[in-house]
Amino acid sequence: MDEFKVEGRNAVIELLKSDRTINKIMIAKGDKQGSIFEIIKMAKEKKIVLTEVERAKLDMLSETKHHQGVIAFVSPITYCDVEEILSIANEKNEAPFILIADEIEDPHNLGALIRTAEIAGCHGLIIPKRRSALVTEVVTKVSCGATAYLPIARVNNINETIRMLKDNGVWIIGTDGNAETLYYEQDFKGPIAIVIGSEGKGMNQLTMKNCDFLVKIPMYGHINSLNASVSGGIVMYEAVRQRKGGVEK
Repeated sequence: MDEFKVEGRNAVIELLKSDRTINKIMIAKGDKQGSIFEIIKMAKEKKIVLTEVERAKLDMLSETKHHQGVIAFVSPITYCDVEEILSIANEKNEAPFILIADEIEDPHNLGALIRTAEIAGCHGLIIPKRRSALVTEVVTKVSCGATAYLPIARVNNINETIRMLKDNGVWIIGTDGNAETLYYEQDFKGPIAIVIGSEGKGMNQLTMKNCDFLVKIPMYGHINSLNASVSGGIVMYEAVRQRKGGVEK
């Protein structure tokens, strides 16, 4: 993939705010109202090539089919090393706060997890190279541009990575519907990595065995499961509540 497309107004605005290199931006002819005007202004300030094209051309180029009249073209995302994520936490003088997506195959779920992880202040996300969605145009669109800010490591083996994190003092907390501990009873204040399992199967069995703690989200209705990105958001924000000095349970 020579170029990577970032589609949608919010995603492109966040991209423009970041330090990522943008090759060019295409906007629909005649569409200069609202946030498109802001995009044009920011692009000109950064001296980025800006081209007006017929909306039909954007429709043809769009991967998401929801480009909102703007597509930016950048180099493909560069994945980082897990060590870089740990270094970021160290540089901020914070206990590591990491999200591990264990075989999340739905790009919409991955994009939503990236968006929440970035907003929640996670230092980075870890995904496996196999049996996982990659960071694509769809993922970037769903994340509302959070892929421009959140460091993402793509690893050969999740469980080897978990062992490395443990060697660096990180506690691994997995989410599982059969766990005995409710998520709000768990201590999230130290160096942690939260594992969110796949949409259908949940966490891999070996990954589950390698977790230090397992937590569950209580279910009171007739449906007994949550979307992976919703589960991730609930648990991440309990961690935020505790780490930012909320009342302990």
